[in-house]
Amino acid sequence: MATTRQKAAARSAHGRRSPKRSAGISTQQRNRMRTTTFAFPKERKEPLNDARHVRNAVARFDQVEGVSDKERDAAWRRIRTAARKFGVEIEAKGWRSLMKGGKTGRSRARR
Repeated sequence: MATTRQKAAARSAHGRRSPKRSAGISTQQRNRMRTTTFAFPKERKEPLNDARHVRNAVARFDQVEGVSDKERDAAWRRIRTAARKFGVEIEAKGWRSLMKGGKTGRSRARR
Protein backbone atom coordinates (compact mmCIF):
# COMPACT_ATOMS: atom_id res chain seq x y z
CA MET A 1 0.00 0.00 0.00
CA ALA A 2 1.37 3.40 -0.98
CA THR A 3 1.80 6.08 1.64
CA THR A 4 0.40 9.59 1.32
CA ARG A 5 3.87 10.95 0.50
CA GLN A 6 4.34 8.36 -2.27
CA LYS A 7 0.96 9.20 -3.77
CA ALA A 8 1.75 12.94 -3.71
CA ALA A 9 5.13 12.36 -5.36
CA ALA A 10 3.55 10.21 -8.05
CA ARG A 11 0.91 12.85 -8.77
CA SER A 12 3.47 15.65 -9.07
CA ALA A 13 5.82 13.60 -11.28
CA HIS A 14 3.02 12.44 -13.56
CA GLY A 15 2.37 15.87 -15.06
CA ARG A 16 5.99 16.60 -15.96
CA ARG A 17 7.50 15.82 -19.31
CA SER A 18 10.49 13.55 -19.17
CA PRO A 19 13.44 14.48 -21.38
CA LYS A 20 14.13 12.43 -24.48
CA ARG A 21 16.76 9.77 -23.85
CA SER A 22 18.57 10.16 -27.15
CA ALA A 23 18.72 12.65 -29.94
CA GLY A 24 17.68 10.00 -32.49
CA ILE A 25 15.55 10.64 -35.52
CA SER A 26 11.80 10.78 -35.18
CA THR A 27 9.40 8.69 -37.23
CA GLN A 28 8.45 11.77 -39.20
CA GLN A 29 12.09 12.52 -40.01
CA ARG A 30 12.69 8.87 -40.93
CA ASN A 31 9.70 8.87 -43.29
CA ARG A 32 10.98 12.00 -45.02
CA MET A 33 14.44 10.55 -45.62
CA ARG A 34 15.41 9.51 -49.12
CA THR A 35 15.45 5.80 -49.78
CA THR A 36 19.13 6.01 -50.74
CA THR A 37 19.99 7.09 -47.18
CA PHE A 38 19.34 3.56 -45.87
CA ALA A 39 21.71 0.59 -45.96
CA PHE A 40 18.74 -1.58 -46.98
CA PRO A 41 16.68 0.87 -49.09
CA LYS A 42 13.97 -1.60 -50.15
CA GLU A 43 13.14 -2.34 -46.49
CA ARG A 44 14.10 1.18 -45.29
CA LYS A 45 16.29 -0.38 -42.60
CA GLU A 46 19.51 0.96 -41.05
CA PRO A 47 19.60 4.72 -41.81
CA LEU A 48 23.05 6.08 -42.64
CA ASN A 49 22.55 9.80 -42.01
CA ASP A 50 25.35 10.38 -39.44
CA ALA A 51 28.31 8.67 -37.77
CA ARG A 52 26.23 7.31 -34.89
CA HIS A 53 23.78 5.63 -37.26
CA VAL A 54 26.62 4.18 -39.34
CA ARG A 55 28.16 2.57 -36.23
CA ASN A 56 24.72 1.27 -35.26
CA ALA A 57 24.19 -0.19 -38.76
CA VAL A 58 27.45 -2.12 -38.48
CA ALA A 59 26.60 -3.35 -34.99
CA ARG A 60 23.13 -4.53 -36.01
CA PHE A 61 23.96 -5.84 -39.47
CA ASP A 62 23.47 -9.47 -38.42
CA GLN A 63 19.97 -8.72 -37.09
CA VAL A 64 18.43 -7.76 -40.43
CA GLU A 65 16.13 -10.53 -41.64
CA GLY A 66 14.57 -11.30 -45.00
CA VAL A 67 17.32 -10.01 -47.29
CA SER A 68 19.45 -11.88 -49.81
CA ASP A 69 23.24 -12.06 -49.93
CA LYS A 70 23.17 -9.75 -52.95
CA GLU A 71 21.24 -7.14 -50.93
CA ARG A 72 23.70 -7.57 -48.05
CA ASP A 73 26.63 -6.95 -50.43
CA ALA A 74 25.01 -3.73 -51.65
CA ALA A 75 24.18 -2.66 -48.09
CA TRP A 76 27.75 -3.29 -46.96
CA ARG A 77 29.02 -1.07 -49.81
CA ARG A 78 26.63 1.69 -48.72
CA ILE A 79 27.74 1.34 -45.08
CA ARG A 80 31.44 1.52 -46.03
CA THR A 81 30.80 4.60 -48.18
CA ALA A 82 28.91 6.31 -45.37
CA ALA A 83 31.65 5.33 -42.89
CA ARG A 84 34.27 7.05 -45.04
CA LYS A 85 32.02 10.09 -45.39
CA PHE A 86 31.49 10.46 -41.62
CA GLY A 87 34.96 9.33 -40.53
CA VAL A 88 33.90 6.03 -38.93
CA GLU A 89 36.53 3.31 -38.82
CA ILE A 90 35.28 -0.21 -39.55
CA GLU A 91 37.50 -3.08 -38.47
CA ALA A 92 35.53 -5.86 -40.19
CA LYS A 93 36.78 -6.75 -43.67
CA GLY A 94 33.37 -7.85 -44.91
CA TRP A 95 29.80 -8.36 -43.77
CA ARG A 96 30.24 -12.13 -43.45
CA SER A 97 32.60 -11.60 -40.52
CA LEU A 98 29.78 -9.76 -38.71
CA MET A 99 27.35 -12.67 -38.90
CA LYS A 100 27.78 -14.02 -35.39
CA GLY A 101 24.44 -15.64 -34.72
CA GLY A 102 22.00 -12.77 -34.64
CA LYS A 103 18.38 -13.18 -35.61
CA THR A 104 19.32 -14.46 -39.04
CA GLY A 105 21.10 -17.50 -37.59
CA ARG A 106 23.59 -17.63 -40.47
CA SER A 107 26.57 -18.63 -38.36
CA ARG A 108 24.64 -21.54 -36.87
CA ALA A 109 23.77 -22.82 -40.36
CA ARG A 110 27.44 -22.86 -41.45
CA ARG A 111 28.70 -25.07 -38.60
